[in-house]
Amino acid sequence: MHSHQETRHFPYSTNQLYELVAGVELYPEFLPWCRATRILERKDTYFTAEMIIAFKQLRESYISRVETSPPAGHNTEARIDVTLVSGPFHTLENHWHFLPNPDGGCDVHLSLKFQFKSKLLDSVMGPLFGRAEEKMVGAFSDRAHALYDRKT
Repeated sequence: MHSHQETRHFPYSTNQLYELVAGVELYPEFLPWCRATRILERKDTYFTAEMIIAFKQLRESYISRVETSPPAGHNTEARIDVTLVSGPFHTLENHWHFLPNPDGGCDVHLSLKFQFKSKLLDSVMGPLFGRAEEKMVGAFSDRAHALYDRKT
């Protein structure tokens, strides 16, 4: 199984960063390789979404359940937990934890685990997908700066 973890500090509120990550419908605008997203079902504490990713000749779609725990008040702790419903993965989980920093802004912790169903695909794509995840985290950071630098 492949995994990736990192924590980044941002000068933005937990509310802003939570909304950015929870805004799955906008991912194709800024996430590399994300071609389309679609919300299949929305409830109070979760939604189910389909994402289509494309990299070179590879095109796959998968469905995830996204459990949301928004900030309870201004700049309070929040979480987003994503688990696989169906797709080319044996395992796909990511957990976002948004923590207000006492010195201002927000610390975002991301934990990702994944494994493709196909051993061949996992051995070929696993390392590439891991690097792609690092690039995607950078895309979230770039998007936050583009959206919120002019508003803070």
